[in-house]
Amino acid sequence: MKLRLILSLFCISILLIACSNSRLEPKPMFGNKVSTFEATNQSGKSFTNKDMKGKVWIANFIFTNCETVCPPMSFNMSRVIDQLEKEGVKDFGVISFSVDPKRDTPKALQAFKNKYNNKTKNWELVSQYDEKFIRQFAEDNFKTIVVPPTKENDQATHGTSFYLIDQNGVVIKDYAGKDTGDKKFPKEEIVEDVKTLIKEGPYKK
Repeated sequence: MKLRLILSLFCISILLIACSNSRLEPKPMFGNKVSTFEATNQSGKSFTNKDMKGKVWIANFIFTNCETVCPPMSFNMSRVIDQLEKEGVKDFGVISFSVDPKRDTPKALQAFKNKYNNKTKNWELVSQYDEKFIRQFAEDNFKTIVVPPTKENDQATHGTSFYLIDQNGVVIKDYAGKDTGDKKFPKEEIVEDVKTLIKEGPYKK
């Protein structure tokens, strides 16, 4: 009887530990709320942070004439979206911020999206702000660099991470946006984290 009681208490304690660890909490470098932004999406419509209110979302940085990292990153983003939609997940969104706002017109953004996933309504590609804004926005909110293209080099420099943001606009964590060395792109982890945030609700301090 005593042994059975001990085993029961052990199982309960394991369950409680699992439950307490299930809630996603921001990485130490994050936990900040994304600052306001005003942009134009691939359809030529105004798009702001208010359009993501109440949604769990994923963000990254790209530009449409990128010759290196953006194609695999965008392909991976389309895989995440496909999986979430296949599983019937709602109340999520994706934003790809252009780091080349001078050239990335709505038409260019739409053509870029068409290469990867032109059917989904959950993926917004945005631009039409100035270079100074996107550089500061990336640094302040996502702790990453953005160096717009120059006359000498038409390829911008930017980070390759994906970022998870909760329903209140708080940045939770980041992921590698593409395969790196022996590590594969963490599609399943991203999908599960989005589902967890939707189920458990936004982060609370």
